[in-house]
Amino acid sequence: MLARKSIIPEEYVLARIAAENLGKPRIRDRPRKARFIAKNGACNLAHKNIREQGRFLQDIFTTLVDLKWRHTLVIFTMSFLCSWLFFAMMWWLVAFAHGDMNYPCVQNDDVSEWKPCVTCVRSFTSAFLFSIEVQVTIGFGGRMMTEECPIAITVLILQNIVGLIINAVMLGCIFMKTAQAHRRAETLIFSRNAVIAVRNGRLCFMFRVGDLRKSMIISASVRIQVVKKTTTPEGEVIPIHQQDVPVDNPLESNNIFLVAPLIVCHIIDKRSPLYDISANDLASQDLEIIVILEGVVETTGITTQARTSYIAEEILWGHRFVPIVAEEEGTYAVDYSKFGNTTKVAAPRCCAKELDEKPSILIQTLQKSELSHQNSLYMHKRD
Repeated sequence: MLARKSIIPEEYVLARIAAENLGKPRIRDRPRKARFIAKNGACNLAHKNIREQGRFLQDIFTTLVDLKWRHTLVIFTMSFLCSWLFFAMMWWLVAFAHGDMNYPCVQNDDVSEWKPCVTCVRSFTSAFLFSIEVQVTIGFGGRMMTEECPIAITVLILQNIVGLIINAVMLGCIFMKTAQAHRRAETLIFSRNAVIAVRNGRLCFMFRVGDLRKSMIISASVRIQVVKKTTTPEGEVIPIHQQDVPVDNPLESNNIFLVAPLIVCHIIDKRSPLYDISANDLASQDLEIIVILEGVVETTGITTQARTSYIAEEILWGHRFVPIVAEEEGTYAVDYSKFGNTTKVAAPRCCAKELDEKPSILIQTLQKSELSHQNSLYMHKRD
C-alpha cells in the first residue's frame, strides 16, 4: 500500500522545522563530574601504581582487618589447616625417626618393653589427627605423649605456642571486623538533598542529619568541606581543593546533641565559598560539599564517622525542610517518612554578596511572598 501524501508540502514543513531549530538556543549537557564522596560515604578514589607493596605487610594486622570477609575467612581457614599439616609432618618425622612405625599400637596399660614417643601414631593420617588434638586440645584418649622422647616434648610446646598466636591474631581480626566503626555509621542518615533558604535574615545552606538508634553518639560534631577544582595564579591546577566551611552552632564546644534529627546550618557570609554563587549560577558550578559527622559510640566507646556529599544538582534553592518532630501523649515522636521532605519558601535568587550590598532585595522578596500568600487565601475563601 502506498503512503498517503500530506496536504502541506514537504518543502514547507522542512523549512519550518529548520527555522524553529535555529530560533532555539542549543544547550549541551555538561559532562558530569565524578563525585569525590558517594552518597553512602564511600570514597571514590583508586590507588594505582603503588610500588612499595611491602609497606602493607609491615602492618599485617590492619591489612587483615581491611580485607574483604571472603579473603579473611580463607586466610583464617588456611592458617589453621597449614599449621595442622606442618606439625603433622613433624609428628610423623618424630615417630619415623624413633621407629614407632614398626610396632603396633600400644596403650599405657599394655606391658611392653617398647615405649613410643606418641602412642598409636603409625601413619601420616594418625599424625595429622594427633596434631589437631594437640592444637585444639580435644584429647580423645587414643593417642598420647610419653616421656620417652625429649624432641616430641619440644614439638608439643612449639605447637601450643603457635596455636595460641594464631588464635589470638585471627580471633582479634574477626572481632575488629565485626566491631568496625563504619558499621555504626549505617544508622546515621543524612537528607538526600540540601537546601538554601533564608534563616534569621541570612541566606543559609542547610541539611538534615539523624540517628536511627536509641543509643546516642557522644560528643558528636559536624564538619563541612567544599571540594572543587581550582587553578592558582601561577597556573597550577589543583584537582581536589578542600576548603573548610564554618557551621552555625550556638554552642561554643561545636558539639551537637543528636538525640533527634537536627538541621545543620551554614550561614553564607564572606567566609563562605558560596558567597558569590546565585541560584542561576549554582547549576553550572563544579563543586561538591562534603559533610562529615564524627562521634563516640555510646555502647562500645569506638569513634565512628559518617560521610555524605552534595553536588550542585542536589542543592534546592528556596526550599525548607518540613518539621518531623511532634509531641504526642507526653513524648516526642519523630516521623522518619518525612525526613528528606522539603517545601518551597520565599528566597531571593541573588547571591549572598548582592544581598548584603542591597538588603532591600530581601524585604521585597518577603513582601511579594506575603502578598501572594494573602491572595491565595482570598481565592480559597472565595471558592
